[in-house]
Amino acid sequence: MQGSNQKSACRWARLADAAAFAMEIHADQVRKGSEAPYISHLLGVASLVLEHGGDEDQAIAGLLHDAIEDQGVEQEPVIAARYGERVAAIVRGCTDADTLPKPPWRERKEAYIGHLEHAGADIWLVSCADKLYNARSICTDLRQIGATVFERFTAGREGTLWYYGELAAVFARLLPGALSAELWRTVNEMDELAVRGETGMPCLSK
Repeated sequence: MQGSNQKSACRWARLADAAAFAMEIHADQVRKGSEAPYISHLLGVASLVLEHGGDEDQAIAGLLHDAIEDQGVEQEPVIAARYGERVAAIVRGCTDADTLPKPPWRERKEAYIGHLEHAGADIWLVSCADKLYNARSICTDLRQIGATVFERFTAGREGTLWYYGELAAVFARLLPGALSAELWRTVNEMDELAVRGETGMPCLSK
């Protein structure tokens, strides 16, 4: 039994190391508009990746998908050295900006959507998991505080709904399956909750 446990621990050693690394580089970040540590999002994305058939490299990329965007382009060679070129390529593919100041929001998001067309299955899985986690969080906040949640976002209500609608449509086509189907349902719920929040109706889940 002890030998079996040691073998299992070794099986996930790289993932455990990546979780520690993610906690280190994102230690001071919190989720937008909340006090929740940012690592909660990264762990959630990695969990979704594994739940939907991802392998260890993809899960590691889920943990690190914001490393370049949030912590700087110098993280890319570090990721490649620690976890391999495949992981670094996925993280790069999930990055919509690596410069400061970032390009204008709409331009950046349109470029990211266009990039997804040829990104490949590794990136589609991690990116879709990321967007699903975010969409779920937005729905939760819409139920709790209504449409004021959109004040947290650069593009406001209309831009945020546009972006997630486009993402849901792209992933439904490029990555058919349970993950993209849940993103589609969640984005539809986001739209419904946004309408209720704007009209003053109770934002209660069905």
